[in-house]
Amino acid sequence: MRILVTGASGFIGNYVVREIIAQGHEVIATTRNIENLSQRDWVADVSCKKLDLVDLPEGIFSYLGSPERIIHLAWGGLPNYNDSIHTGQIFRENFEFCKKMVEQGAKHLLVAGTCFEYGLTEGSLPVSTPPAPVTEYGRGKNMLREALEGIFKDKAVLFQWARLFYIYGEGQSPNSLYSQVRKAVADGDKVFNMSKGDQVRDFLSVEQVAKKIVTLALHSEESGIFNICSGKPRTVLSLVEEFFAAHDHEIELNKGYYPYPTYEPFAFWGQD
Repeated sequence: MRILVTGASGFIGNYVVREIIAQGHEVIATTRNIENLSQRDWVADVSCKKLDLVDLPEGIFSYLGSPERIIHLAWGGLPNYNDSIHTGQIFRENFEFCKKMVEQGAKHLLVAGTCFEYGLTEGSLPVSTPPAPVTEYGRGKNMLREALEGIFKDKAVLFQWARLFYIYGEGQSPNSLYSQVRKAVADGDKVFNMSKGDQVRDFLSVEQVAKKIVTLALHSEESGIFNICSGKPRTVLSLVEEFFAAHDHEIELNKGYYPYPTYEPFAFWGQD
């Protein structure tokens, strides 16, 4: 099977491409800057295509190899969650890309959503939970889902919306909790500054996230919204302690150094 992965040079995209290759399928990997793919260990095993959503080529579906499945992970503007670019330019670019791909022949499209679409709703969240985004990022993603559902409802296209929760793993942004812990270990730090850590979240390793995304895209024939999550609530503190224990690194946790984010509920997790 021929699978297109947008955002292949990104944190999640890297692992999704690896998983597809491991399952024996052909991958078309896209990125805005092809050089970003040159250091990936799988680059020789895929077809690389430059894709800039700002300037889509004519015949985009054919240009991208007429894929049988599309896994659309690309989305800019992060981690600036409250930048209006998410509900403006980025929303428009992603909408036009998905729309044109289907108009030109795509039959199966999986698009990455976010748990930020749920806004400040607390507790265990099934996909039936009404969206109530409070960030521009969450609003932009929810706008894209609604717009695509509207134009795809009368078309013969399988459309899957995969809402991602909290992901961690090797290769993540230096500002992520996982990367900060790794740096503290590497630097031999004696103190680690963090929030109180009693917030409850839904965490999943990037390897597990990639497997769930690929399984959904390649082995499901069901349209709809899907939570990509563990379904298990746990505190931020427990995850931090687990990270340090895995590296056998004793450190003082300076809890309460950072305030709680105002754009996240105190306790929420997904139902898968």
